[in-house]
Amino acid sequence: MTTLFKRLLGWLAVLLILMPLALTLVYRFVPVPITPLMVIRLFEGESLHKDWQPAPRISKQLKMAVIAAEDNKFCRHRGFDWEAFGDVLSEAADGGRLRGGSTISMQTAKNLYLWPGRSYTRKGLEALYTPMLELLLSKERILTLYLNIAEFGPGIYGAEAAARAWFNTSAASLSRHQASLLAAVLPNPRRFSAGRPSAYVQQRAVAISRRINALGGWLDCIEPS
Repeated sequence: MTTLFKRLLGWLAVLLILMPLALTLVYRFVPVPITPLMVIRLFEGESLHKDWQPAPRISKQLKMAVIAAEDNKFCRHRGFDWEAFGDVLSEAADGGRLRGGSTISMQTAKNLYLWPGRSYTRKGLEALYTPMLELLLSKERILTLYLNIAEFGPGIYGAEAAARAWFNTSAASLSRHQASLLAAVLPNPRRFSAGRPSAYVQQRAVAISRRINALGGWLDCIEPS
């Protein structure tokens, strides 16, 4: 192995492992300034609207709605929901559409450090970064990161910007219905709108609201807002 190749491997390790590790330690206390997706969208000509809010200034209704919509076992698992993965694979094997099985922790890792799209490389790095987040951050902090950087529409990132854009209110003041609408569009915020919800989004929001009531103790990692 040549010296140059060793150096390249060293720099690659710094870029792919040590840098995300260092940033995760920083993000325990510091707001995320920008993400790869935001940069990509800017280069595509989109605007950038975001307004970081700490956990107490994000409605508990939104926290519960996102868990109910995206990751029922968020408070209990350590980054991966293996039972959900099994269900996804079973559905695919039975001829169903291959759907996503990503937890909120996995989505946060992807949004923080990676690019959009589907590839084995990206999924491998996502699987590497997810336990790192779980080890270094509390559940509340992971959820706070996610709700501040998630895309809620073209050029709209985070709960505060979404609440302002779609409902003319703050993230802290979101109602159960408004929170459920925001959670309902997360799988495809560039196709669906929380402010102009289709019949599908409305139905999904109602289902999310009902699921919140059913989850009960599964939401015990959420601090009161």
